Amino acid sequence: MDFSYSEEQQMLQESVQKFVLQKYDFGTRDEIIKTDAGYSSDNWSLFAELGWLTVPFKEEDGGFGGHAVDLMVMMEEFGKGMLVEPYLSAAVMGGTLIADLGSDEQKSALIPQIMEGGLITAVAYAEQGSRFNPFNVTTSAKADGDDVVLNGVKTAVLGAPNAKILIVTARESGADTDAEGIAVYLVDAAAEGVAIKPFTTIDGRKSGDVSLDNVRVPSTARLGAAGAASSALAAMIDRAALAVAAEAVGAMDSLLAKTVEYSKTRKQFGTAIGTFQALQHRMADMFIQCQLARSIVVRAAMVLDSDDDASIKTKAVSSAKARVGKAIRLVGQEAVQIHGGIGVTDELDVGHLFKRVTALDLMFGNAEYHLQRFASL
Repeated sequence: MDFSYSEEQQMLQESVQKFVLQKYDFGTRDEIIKTDAGYSSDNWSLFAELGWLTVPFKEEDGGFGGHAVDLMVMMEEFGKGMLVEPYLSAAVMGGTLIADLGSDEQKSALIPQIMEGGLITAVAYAEQGSRFNPFNVTTSAKADGDDVVLNGVKTAVLGAPNAKILIVTARESGADTDAEGIAVYLVDAAAEGVAIKPFTTIDGRKSGDVSLDNVRVPSTARLGAAGAASSALAAMIDRAALAVAAEAVGAMDSLLAKTVEYSKTRKQFGTAIGTFQALQHRMADMFIQCQLARSIVVRAAMVLDSDDDASIKTKAVSSAKARVGKAIRLVGQEAVQIHGGIGVTDELDVGHLFKRVTALDLMFGNAEYHLQRFASL
């Protein structure tokens, strides 16, 4: 199996590396997080100019190709810089659902706007008590003439405060946890009856709880057929899980590099702590975990790009997410411990990286959840 990147993927990787190095240092990121939007609109426009927003989309939709390996390459570099722009929520999650479920008319109207940076979407699918089950949907969709009335509450909707369009999952039929009967609707974030309660997550991202109180949308706002969105929803979540796993690999690489560098300068008993054999062994373990995580994420991306059936792809994603989650705990905790007390301060980027990888472990299912899901398949 060939794990080497193509020339285009290498160019994509280098372009993100250059951006992070030149325009996204820790101080710049800190200032961006403090703004009301929580991300830089200038950076978002630059993403569009560089073509990064086209990566999640297939060529027939006007995109770069829609390959999981391409997405993985980008997300790993994003992880090294802890980028806070809504790439995951808008381009990966929202873009994937529109591309997979949308009609030709919907796709031609929305996808170009996303790729040009003019439209930010957010996917509202999680509910209180649903944990990691995307099919646990109590939000209702009731037909009323040519309209559909939506009622319900969605929790922790990533990117909701900045979204122009919310992509909402709602139940049209069946029991609360049935896979069948779920539909996806495009909802204007400013529509009557939509209320967004914004908050900032532990890793500096903008999120929000969304309530829908008799929100009326035209039946044409549905993405795909009635009650038949479960397969596309599951595939989108697997794709997003791979993306955050790749981002975690990049963040862990930064944690390792910064820990090794710190060990060369921090002195104890008159000598650099990096010369202590016990700490060398711990940093070697960090390196091994980073490499294991990267290898399994690459494999999962290649499986997603293959013609294998959905169950095999799901197993590949769960194996990667479980392995990455295990690595996150060891690498993150060792980085903080070797840095000592300074490792958890806001003044040092290591503490922020630790928060980020901890959040990434929880997103779309933590290590324990994916280990159990893998065992059940």
